[in-house]
Amino acid sequence: MGIIQNTLEQGLIYAIMALGVLITYSILDFPDLSVDGTFPLGAAVSALMITRGQSPALALLCAMAAGALAGGLTGLIHVKLKVRDLFSGIIMMTALYAVNMHVAAGSLRMGKANVPFFSTKKMQYATIFENNALTDLFPAWLEPYSVLLISLLLVILVKVLLDLFLKTRAGYLLRAVGDNETVVTSLARDKGSVKIMGLMISGALVALSGAVLCQQQHTFEVSMGTGAIAMALASVIIGTNLFRRVPFVKSTTAVIIGAIVYKACVAVAIRAGVPASDMKLITALLFLIILALGGMEKRRVKKHA
Repeated sequence: MGIIQNTLEQGLIYAIMALGVLITYSILDFPDLSVDGTFPLGAAVSALMITRGQSPALALLCAMAAGALAGGLTGLIHVKLKVRDLFSGIIMMTALYAVNMHVAAGSLRMGKANVPFFSTKKMQYATIFENNALTDLFPAWLEPYSVLLISLLLVILVKVLLDLFLKTRAGYLLRAVGDNETVVTSLARDKGSVKIMGLMISGALVALSGAVLCQQQHTFEVSMGTGAIAMALASVIIGTNLFRRVPFVKSTTAVIIGAIVYKACVAVAIRAGVPASDMKLITALLFLIILALGGMEKRRVKKHA
Protein backbone atom coordinates (compact mmCIF):
# COMPACT_ATOMS: atom_id res chain seq x y z
CA MET A 1 0.00 0.00 0.00
CA GLY A 2 2.90 2.34 0.78
CA ILE A 3 4.38 1.92 -2.70
CA ILE A 4 1.03 2.57 -4.38
CA GLN A 5 0.41 5.67 -2.27
CA ASN A 6 3.90 7.03 -2.93
CA THR A 7 3.52 6.38 -6.68
CA LEU A 8 0.21 8.25 -6.75
CA GLU A 9 1.64 11.16 -4.77
CA GLN A 10 4.69 11.50 -7.01
CA GLY A 11 2.63 10.99 -10.16
CA LEU A 12 0.15 13.72 -9.23
CA ILE A 13 2.89 16.21 -8.34
CA TYR A 14 4.76 15.60 -11.59
CA ALA A 15 1.44 15.70 -13.48
CA ILE A 16 1.33 19.46 -12.88
CA MET A 17 4.66 19.77 -14.69
CA ALA A 18 3.38 17.49 -17.46
CA LEU A 19 0.38 19.79 -17.95
CA GLY A 20 2.79 22.68 -18.46
CA VAL A 21 4.79 20.69 -21.00
CA LEU A 22 1.53 19.72 -22.72
CA ILE A 23 1.13 23.39 -23.65
CA THR A 24 4.58 23.70 -25.22
CA TYR A 25 4.91 20.22 -26.72
CA SER A 26 1.39 19.41 -27.93
CA ILE A 27 -0.23 22.82 -28.38
CA LEU A 28 2.59 25.22 -29.31
CA ASP A 29 4.89 22.59 -30.87
CA PHE A 30 7.74 24.31 -29.00
CA PRO A 31 10.64 22.16 -27.70
CA ASP A 32 11.12 24.01 -24.42
CA LEU A 33 14.22 22.55 -22.76
CA SER A 34 14.18 25.26 -20.09
CA VAL A 35 11.90 22.95 -18.07
CA ASP A 36 15.01 21.42 -16.48
CA GLY A 37 15.79 24.86 -15.04
CA THR A 38 12.27 26.12 -14.37
CA PHE A 39 11.34 23.10 -12.24
CA PRO A 40 14.09 23.68 -9.63
CA LEU A 41 13.47 27.44 -9.89
CA GLY A 42 10.02 26.89 -8.42
CA ALA A 43 11.54 24.71 -5.71
CA ALA A 44 14.22 27.31 -4.92
CA VAL A 45 11.68 30.13 -4.58
CA SER A 46 9.46 27.94 -2.41
CA ALA A 47 12.39 26.98 -0.14
CA LEU A 48 13.45 30.62 0.12
CA MET A 49 9.97 31.80 1.11
CA ILE A 50 9.38 29.02 3.64
CA THR A 51 12.76 29.40 5.34
CA ARG A 52 11.99 33.12 5.63
CA GLY A 53 8.80 32.26 7.52
CA GLN A 54 6.33 33.06 4.74
CA SER A 55 3.05 31.28 4.02
CA PRO A 56 3.45 28.05 2.01
CA ALA A 57 0.54 29.09 -0.22
CA LEU A 58 2.26 32.41 -0.92
CA ALA A 59 5.42 30.45 -1.68
CA LEU A 60 3.55 28.54 -4.39
CA LEU A 61 2.22 31.76 -5.94
CA CYS A 62 5.70 33.34 -5.93
CA ALA A 63 7.12 30.18 -7.51
CA MET A 64 4.51 30.39 -10.26
CA ALA A 65 5.35 34.05 -10.86
CA ALA A 66 9.05 33.18 -11.14
CA GLY A 67 8.27 30.33 -13.55
CA ALA A 68 6.06 32.60 -15.66
CA LEU A 69 8.89 35.14 -15.82
CA ALA A 70 11.35 32.45 -16.94
CA GLY A 71 8.88 31.25 -19.59
CA GLY A 72 8.31 34.81 -20.76
CA LEU A 73 12.06 35.37 -21.13
CA THR A 74 12.35 32.16 -23.18
CA GLY A 75 9.60 33.47 -25.42
CA LEU A 76 11.22 36.90 -25.76
CA ILE A 77 14.55 35.34 -26.76
CA HIS A 78 12.75 33.31 -29.41
CA VAL A 79 10.30 35.94 -30.67
CA LYS A 80 12.17 39.21 -30.33
CA LEU A 81 15.76 38.08 -30.83
CA LYS A 82 14.80 35.53 -33.53
CA VAL A 83 16.65 32.69 -31.80
CA ARG A 84 15.44 29.19 -32.72
CA ASP A 85 13.02 27.64 -30.24
CA LEU A 86 15.37 24.80 -29.28
CA PHE A 87 18.28 27.16 -28.60
CA SER A 88 16.05 29.56 -26.65
CA GLY A 89 15.21 26.80 -24.20
CA ILE A 90 18.85 25.73 -23.89
CA ILE A 91 19.96 29.32 -23.20
CA MET A 92 17.36 29.80 -20.48
CA MET A 93 18.03 26.38 -18.94
CA THR A 94 21.73 27.21 -18.67
CA ALA A 95 21.06 30.64 -17.18
CA LEU A 96 18.56 29.29 -14.67
CA TYR A 97 21.16 26.99 -13.10
CA ALA A 98 23.03 30.05 -11.81
CA VAL A 99 19.79 31.85 -10.95
CA ASN A 100 18.62 28.91 -8.85
CA MET A 101 21.88 28.90 -6.93
CA HIS A 102 21.51 32.62 -6.18
CA VAL A 103 17.89 32.17 -5.05
CA ALA A 104 18.90 29.28 -2.79
CA ALA A 105 21.70 31.46 -1.39
CA GLY A 106 19.06 33.70 0.14
CA SER A 107 17.75 30.87 2.32
CA LEU A 108 19.03 29.68 5.67
CA ARG A 109 21.70 27.54 4.00
CA MET A 110 23.52 30.33 2.21
CA GLY A 111 25.69 29.29 -0.72
CA LYS A 112 24.52 25.67 -0.64
CA ALA A 113 23.32 23.65 -3.62
CA ASN A 114 20.71 22.02 -1.40
CA VAL A 115 18.38 23.55 1.20
CA PRO A 116 16.75 21.14 3.69
CA PHE A 117 14.09 22.65 5.95
CA PHE A 118 12.86 19.92 8.26
CA SER A 119 10.88 21.05 11.29
CA THR A 120 12.51 20.67 14.71
CA LYS A 121 11.55 21.59 18.26
CA LYS A 122 13.35 24.91 17.87
CA MET A 123 12.13 25.74 14.36
CA GLN A 124 8.85 24.86 12.66
CA TYR A 125 8.44 25.13 8.88
CA ALA A 126 4.87 25.09 7.58
CA THR A 127 4.12 23.59 4.16
CA ILE A 128 0.89 23.02 2.26
CA PHE A 129 1.04 19.45 3.57
CA GLU A 130 1.93 20.24 7.18
CA ASN A 131 0.37 23.22 8.93
CA ASN A 132 -2.03 24.04 11.74
CA ALA A 133 -5.01 24.45 9.41
CA LEU A 134 -4.60 20.92 8.06
CA THR A 135 -4.31 19.50 11.56
CA ASP A 136 -7.81 20.83 12.29
CA LEU A 137 -9.17 19.94 8.84
CA PHE A 138 -8.16 16.28 8.53
CA PRO A 139 -9.30 13.69 11.08
CA ALA A 140 -6.60 11.46 12.55
CA TRP A 141 -7.37 8.53 10.23
CA LEU A 142 -6.93 10.71 7.13
CA GLU A 143 -3.61 12.28 8.14
CA PRO A 144 -1.48 9.53 6.50
CA TYR A 145 -3.20 10.37 3.19
CA SER A 146 -2.97 14.16 3.50
CA VAL A 147 -0.21 14.49 0.87
CA LEU A 148 -2.18 12.35 -1.58
CA LEU A 149 -5.45 14.22 -1.03
CA ILE A 150 -3.92 17.69 -1.24
CA SER A 151 -1.94 16.75 -4.36
CA LEU A 152 -5.12 15.38 -5.95
CA LEU A 153 -7.09 18.53 -5.15
CA LEU A 154 -4.29 20.71 -6.50
CA VAL A 155 -4.04 18.73 -9.75
CA ILE A 156 -7.82 18.83 -10.23
CA LEU A 157 -7.80 22.61 -9.68
CA VAL A 158 -4.99 23.12 -12.20
CA LYS A 159 -6.66 20.82 -14.74
CA VAL A 160 -10.06 22.52 -14.46
CA LEU A 161 -8.56 26.00 -14.76
CA LEU A 162 -6.46 24.94 -17.76
CA ASP A 163 -9.48 23.36 -19.47
CA LEU A 164 -11.51 26.53 -18.90
CA PHE A 165 -8.69 28.70 -20.23
CA LEU A 166 -8.35 26.62 -23.41
CA LYS A 167 -12.03 27.31 -24.11
CA THR A 168 -11.54 31.08 -23.99
CA ARG A 169 -10.58 33.28 -26.94
CA ALA A 170 -6.98 33.38 -25.73
CA GLY A 171 -6.99 29.59 -25.45
CA TYR A 172 -8.22 29.19 -29.02
CA LEU A 173 -5.53 31.59 -30.22
CA LEU A 174 -2.95 29.49 -28.36
CA ARG A 175 -4.14 26.37 -30.15
CA ALA A 176 -4.16 28.21 -33.47
CA VAL A 177 -0.50 29.26 -33.11
CA GLY A 178 0.51 25.63 -32.82
CA ASP A 179 -1.73 24.42 -35.63
CA ASN A 180 -1.61 27.28 -38.13
CA GLU A 181 0.13 30.59 -37.39
CA THR A 182 -1.48 32.19 -40.46
CA VAL A 183 -4.89 31.99 -38.80
CA VAL A 184 -3.65 34.08 -35.86
CA THR A 185 -2.17 36.68 -38.22
CA SER A 186 -5.43 36.82 -40.20
CA LEU A 187 -7.25 37.65 -36.96
CA ALA A 188 -4.97 40.69 -36.54
CA ARG A 189 -3.23 39.09 -33.56
CA ASP A 190 0.49 38.98 -32.90
CA LYS A 191 1.51 35.32 -33.00
CA GLY A 192 4.69 36.14 -31.08
CA SER A 193 2.73 37.53 -28.13
CA VAL A 194 0.52 34.44 -28.09
CA LYS A 195 3.61 32.21 -27.99
CA ILE A 196 5.06 34.19 -25.11
CA MET A 197 1.75 33.89 -23.24
CA GLY A 198 1.75 30.12 -23.73
CA LEU A 199 5.34 29.81 -22.53
CA MET A 200 4.55 31.90 -19.45
CA ILE A 201 1.62 29.64 -18.52
CA SER A 202 3.76 26.56 -19.11
CA GLY A 203 6.60 27.97 -17.02
CA ALA A 204 4.21 28.81 -14.18
CA LEU A 205 2.87 25.25 -14.05
CA VAL A 206 6.33 23.68 -14.21
CA ALA A 207 7.57 25.92 -11.39
CA LEU A 208 4.44 25.14 -9.37
CA SER A 209 5.20 21.44 -9.66
CA GLY A 210 8.76 22.02 -8.45
CA ALA A 211 7.50 24.10 -5.52
CA VAL A 212 5.00 21.42 -4.49
CA LEU A 213 7.65 18.69 -4.65
CA CYS A 214 10.01 20.86 -2.61
CA GLN A 215 7.41 21.30 0.11
CA GLN A 216 6.57 17.60 0.07
CA GLN A 217 10.21 16.55 0.41
CA HIS A 218 11.25 19.47 2.66
CA THR A 219 14.32 19.92 0.48
CA PHE A 220 15.58 21.94 -2.46
CA GLU A 221 18.40 20.57 -4.59
CA VAL A 222 19.82 22.44 -7.55
CA SER A 223 19.97 19.17 -9.51
CA MET A 224 16.35 18.17 -8.88
CA GLY A 225 15.36 19.37 -12.35
CA THR A 226 17.78 17.05 -14.16
CA GLY A 227 15.73 14.96 -16.56
CA ALA A 228 12.50 16.82 -15.75
CA ILE A 229 11.74 17.43 -19.42
CA ALA A 230 12.19 13.72 -20.16
CA MET A 231 9.76 12.75 -17.38
CA ALA A 232 7.22 15.34 -18.52
CA LEU A 233 7.44 14.33 -22.18
CA ALA A 234 7.15 10.67 -21.23
CA SER A 235 3.97 11.47 -19.28
CA VAL A 236 2.50 13.45 -22.19
CA ILE A 237 3.37 10.79 -24.77
CA ILE A 238 2.16 7.88 -22.63
CA GLY A 239 -1.10 9.62 -21.77
CA THR A 240 -1.92 10.81 -25.29
CA ASN A 241 -1.11 7.42 -26.81
CA LEU A 242 -3.10 5.47 -24.23
CA PHE A 243 -6.25 7.52 -24.83
CA ARG A 244 -5.80 8.36 -28.51
CA ARG A 245 -8.96 6.42 -29.43
CA VAL A 246 -11.01 7.55 -26.44
CA PRO A 247 -12.58 10.84 -27.58
CA PHE A 248 -14.32 11.70 -24.30
CA VAL A 249 -11.01 11.75 -22.37
CA LYS A 250 -9.49 15.22 -22.57
CA SER A 251 -5.80 15.66 -23.23
CA THR A 252 -5.29 17.16 -19.77
CA THR A 253 -6.83 14.09 -18.13
CA ALA A 254 -4.75 11.79 -20.32
CA VAL A 255 -1.54 13.57 -19.35
CA ILE A 256 -2.33 13.28 -15.63
CA ILE A 257 -2.92 9.55 -15.99
CA GLY A 258 0.23 9.32 -18.12
CA ALA A 259 2.29 10.85 -15.30
CA ILE A 260 0.93 8.30 -12.82
CA VAL A 261 1.59 5.43 -15.26
CA TYR A 262 5.14 6.67 -15.80
CA LYS A 263 5.81 6.82 -12.06
CA ALA A 264 4.27 3.36 -11.70
CA CYS A 265 6.67 2.01 -14.35
CA VAL A 266 9.60 3.55 -12.47
CA ALA A 267 8.36 2.06 -9.17
CA VAL A 268 8.06 -1.39 -10.77
CA ALA A 269 11.58 -1.08 -12.19
CA ILE A 270 12.99 -0.14 -8.77
CA ARG A 271 11.01 -2.95 -7.15
CA ALA A 272 12.52 -5.36 -9.68
CA GLY A 273 15.99 -4.39 -8.54
CA VAL A 274 16.99 -1.96 -11.28
CA PRO A 275 19.69 0.42 -9.91
CA ALA A 276 18.64 4.04 -9.47
CA SER A 277 21.51 5.04 -11.77
CA ASP A 278 19.78 3.20 -14.62
CA MET A 279 16.46 5.04 -14.31
CA LYS A 280 17.33 7.41 -17.17
CA LEU A 281 17.97 4.34 -19.35
CA ILE A 282 14.56 2.95 -18.38
CA THR A 283 12.99 6.29 -19.28
CA ALA A 284 14.73 6.29 -22.67
CA LEU A 285 13.56 2.73 -23.41
CA LEU A 286 10.02 3.60 -22.36
CA PHE A 287 10.17 6.64 -24.63
CA LEU A 288 11.37 4.51 -27.54
CA ILE A 289 8.68 1.86 -27.08
CA ILE A 290 5.84 4.39 -26.87
CA LEU A 291 7.07 6.38 -29.88
CA ALA A 292 7.68 3.22 -31.92
CA LEU A 293 4.21 1.87 -31.16
CA GLY A 294 2.69 5.26 -31.99
CA GLY A 295 4.56 5.35 -35.31
CA MET A 296 3.44 1.81 -36.18
CA GLU A 297 -0.16 2.73 -35.41
CA LYS A 298 -0.01 5.81 -37.66
CA ARG A 299 1.46 3.79 -40.53
CA ARG A 300 -1.21 1.12 -40.12
CA VAL A 301 -4.00 3.71 -40.21
CA LYS A 302 -2.56 5.34 -43.35
CA LYS A 303 -2.23 1.95 -45.03
CA HIS A 304 -5.91 1.11 -44.48
CA ALA A 305 -7.16 4.62 -45.23
